[in-house]
Amino acid sequence: MSVSLEEKLQLVPDKPGVYLFYDSDGEVIYVGKAASLKNRVRSYFRSSQNHSPKVLSMVKSVEDLEYIVTDNEVEALILEFNLIKKYRPKYNVMFRDDKSYPYLKITLNEEWPGIEITRNVVQDGSRYFGPYTSAGALHETLRLLRRLFPIRTCRGASYKKRERPCLNAHIKRCLAPCSGRVDGEKYREMINELILFLEGKQESLISRLEEKMLKASENLEFEKAAEIRDQIRSIKAVLEKQKIVYPGGEDQDVIAMAKGKDETCVQVFFVREGKLMGREHFFLDGTEGMSEEEIMSVFLKQYYSRAAEISHTVLLSHNTEDKEVIEKWLSEKSGKKVTLKVPFRGPKKDLVEMVARNALMELKEHEREQSKRIAETEEALLQLKEYLDLNQLPLRIEGYDVSNISGTNNVGVMVVFENGVPQKRHYRRFKINSTSGPDDYQSMRELIYRRFKRAESAEKNGTENAGEGDMGFSTLPDLILIDGGKGQLKAAREVMRSFGVEDIPTFALAKKREELFKEGRKDPYILPRNSQALFLLQRIRDEAHRFAVTYHRRLRGKQMSRSLLDEVPGIGPKRKKALLRKFGSLEGIRKASVEELAQVEGMNKRAAKKLLEYLGEHDL
Repeated sequence: MSVSLEEKLQLVPDKPGVYLFYDSDGEVIYVGKAASLKNRVRSYFRSSQNHSPKVLSMVKSVEDLEYIVTDNEVEALILEFNLIKKYRPKYNVMFRDDKSYPYLKITLNEEWPGIEITRNVVQDGSRYFGPYTSAGALHETLRLLRRLFPIRTCRGASYKKRERPCLNAHIKRCLAPCSGRVDGEKYREMINELILFLEGKQESLISRLEEKMLKASENLEFEKAAEIRDQIRSIKAVLEKQKIVYPGGEDQDVIAMAKGKDETCVQVFFVREGKLMGREHFFLDGTEGMSEEEIMSVFLKQYYSRAAEISHTVLLSHNTEDKEVIEKWLSEKSGKKVTLKVPFRGPKKDLVEMVARNALMELKEHEREQSKRIAETEEALLQLKEYLDLNQLPLRIEGYDVSNISGTNNVGVMVVFENGVPQKRHYRRFKINSTSGPDDYQSMRELIYRRFKRAESAEKNGTENAGEGDMGFSTLPDLILIDGGKGQLKAAREVMRSFGVEDIPTFALAKKREELFKEGRKDPYILPRNSQALFLLQRIRDEAHRFAVTYHRRLRGKQMSRSLLDEVPGIGPKRKKALLRKFGSLEGIRKASVEELAQVEGMNKRAAKKLLEYLGEHDL
């Protein structure tokens, strides 16, 4: 016999832990933590006088609850954001672009460490810096670091088999460990200098380099001394661009927010030894009706759950809920005492106010761009209705594309735009099974058939009984866009007629002259070159193409990885499966050390060494 929600509320214990609210579909719609589960959970269902509209809406949707008791509040905090990350509940506040952010990774676990960009932080002995919100800025930083520090850029498997150094060594951009030009101690010394630079300790770095330059000069190694001199000049040039924001020379993270109607911009400044080393900004959605203390608490938990570096002192523009719990968690996470402060006077308050002004400017700029984007989208939809003689606004547009190389790994994709905005949760990918050759027309037939077959299934079952995959197909589009010409259009329309959905306006967009073809019309539609309507269709077409090519490359990469692993002596199906499950791809296996490979189920050091040797000899 099932227990009702009212009965469960009476059973909630007076202990710390995490609670989950479920809706009628069994979906997790909210995850929260509490020092007392009993008091917090029951508070939602008492008088609604003090509840915000968002909380009132959530409580009306709650059909069931679950709770997990923990030993203390810190454990509850960690469990809370892990569950939020897993379920992505509707009523929890999240980073708008809650993707995996990029980091700089220094592979200290390797004999000759390198530097790379990664989106995965793992406990592998490497040193990480980040996260960064701009991949473009991060790539620029990486290029700067490689100009300042002659670190190797070749992959582990390739540099082990080199007989002579690459071009980077000839232009003084690499110390060439591959050819024995540098010993391990000197190379590690350079890596330590790189870390000093990233930590913001440039003065210490310059002092070390000046000592090395003087020593080289005394030993009559004038060419080496000149190289170090040039390196010092480059670092000083970078230093001149950095602003001194706090004369005390402290390391601090400075966090301030600017609150909009339903979103909040949070700006983070990274101050190291008194200098501004960098800044990042994040947007939080769904903050309407929340206090600044609630928002700050949500941000601190989400941001520092993924941050590679945590400063001793974190200056805040507003107080935060759970201050002591968050401080304890950050201290345990970083291995040093971390203090959260809201300064009320002096230079630190001035610093926080400067960060707050930047957050406000970022928010205003974002709101202007958003307003402009909404106006352009409205104009595009109105133009499409007019130019294409549609009966209604095409609020939901679906784009289709197929991809293959010489007929291998045929794939098809569906992308969805609603009100001019990509709806990635509705994107779908398909492996094409009906043809093994480069037959785009047959691939398109199968793609459209499977799309509307799933729609038919969702309609028969009812949306409440539809599987998760069917939910993306249950809403029919107002307009279909095919990437291709008359042949692809004809193939799609044949299938649509068989399902009785031929009334849906369908067009093919040919890339060469950007012509729009429609069945039964002799002449193509030519939209004005500078019209918002054409820009929107091009974005949909290009997004479908990108999605298809990405999927095709992934399948092809997996196929190549598996094929090469099949050839490695001593690596059978079980070992291959365990290796791919652990490292994800052939590239991941290449980057692993012998020790890491040996720890995989069924592997040992001997097999690991042979595997790396073989992959080094057969570099893709």
